[in-house]
Formats: sequence, C-alpha cells, structure tokens
Amino acid sequence: MPEIEFHESASGRHIAYRFQPGSGPALVFLPGYMSDMDGGKATAIMEWAARNGRACLLLDYSGCGRSDGDFADGSLSLWRDETCGLIDALPISDIVLIGSSMGGWLMLLIGEMLGHRLGAMIGIAAAPDFSDWGFNAAQKAALAAGQTVYEDNPYGPEPTPTHAKFWQDAETLKRLDSVINITCPVHLLHGQNDTDVPWNTSLKLAAALRSAAVQVHLVKDGDHRLSRDQDIALLIWLLENLHHAPPDRNNA
Repeated sequence: MPEIEFHESASGRHIAYRFQPGSGPALVFLPGYMSDMDGGKATAIMEWAARNGRACLLLDYSGCGRSDGDFADGSLSLWRDETCGLIDALPISDIVLIGSSMGGWLMLLIGEMLGHRLGAMIGIAAAPDFSDWGFNAAQKAALAAGQTVYEDNPYGPEPTPTHAKFWQDAETLKRLDSVINITCPVHLLHGQNDTDVPWNTSLKLAAALRSAAVQVHLVKDGDHRLSRDQDIALLIWLLENLHHAPPDRNNA
C-alpha cells in the first residue's frame, strides 16, 4: 500500500490520502458515512490497481480516519469540495469514481463537477437522498431544529449520530427527483438483503441518470457492506471489464 500523505484543503484542513501512480483513468474510492480508506473494499481496489499499474486514490474525509477536523462539522458539500481539490492537486486526468453507500451520493456530486474528466462510475449500495428517505418525520423535525439525532449502530457499540449541519446541507443536494446530468457508463451494485439502504434505491438512481449506459447488479444474498469474498470478486471483475467513456461522451 502507498504511504499515507496529507493534502491541505482550501479550508486549511489536512486530508489524509494514499495515491498509487499509474495509467488512467484513475480509480477514486469514496467511503461511506463515518468510514475511511482502511476498509476491505478500498484496500482491495488499491491492491488491484497496484497489480495492474493503474492510478488509484483513497482518502479520508475531514473529521474521519486520519484527516483533520471534527466529524460534527462535516457535510456533503464540504467533502465534495475537499475531494475535488485533492483530485485537482494530483497528476491524474480521467477519473473512475467508486462510491460506497453515502460515497455513492458524493459520487454523483463529484461526478457533476468533474464534467468531461469523468470516465465511469461504480456505486456500491449507493445511498443518494438518504436525508429524505432515511429519517422519519420526528427525526427530520429535530434535525431541522438544529438537534443531533442518534440511531442504533449495527457495526459498533456507539450510536450513529446525524448532525443538523450535515442533514440540512444534504437536503439541498438531493438528486433522485430530477435528471442527473451524467452520461458516462455506470454500474450499480446492491445487495437485496441490505437493511440500511433499500435495494430499489439503485433502480431509482439508474432511472434518474441521463446516461443510457447504466447497469444494475443485484446480489440476492448480499448485505449493505458487500464485503464478502464473493462481493469483492464481483467488484474486481467489474474493474477488470469496465469500459470508460472517452471525453467527448461526457459533459464539459
């Protein structure tokens, strides 16, 4: 694995990342909510890139992993801008975005900003608009009033917080109710045993994308993480067989 380095963002925060130089388009992995670049999917992607001479970027959003900042100050807008700033600071041109869960929402926001540099996208249990469908009316009222909402965490002992700043920002960035002006090839993986993000979210996303080159891969016994050996093997197979769009197929 490449050594961890740090990029100073426009806000002055130091963003931790690992970068593997190589041929393009560069693979950029976007972790999920409260996750980081040390997860199984991120590691598998980086190892595949190293074996195949491909450029690859892993990162921790501010307030996560080894990056500076307080998680309570995080938002989709902030993490989008930090990621785009890091991409622009590295010697990479065309990009393949790979977004897991919340990272699948960020994938759309970053993809819109990349324009003609976006070659393809892979969503893994992508969760766009979860600020809407992921909370009940009482929770939304609390968040709108500036309160933090805590929910049971199936992956650890501490409850999962959603801070009002994150939720209020996310509500302005919903994408599923209008056409998403992205035209590159897109693959969406989703487990049908996902108890966090309903698998039909990927079907809604496929319908919203302007691109006609969209494929949805449903894993009947797959859970939200899609981190089993067979799930990782499917992801790597997609990387090995991925066709990316030439620049003139994307929006500048």
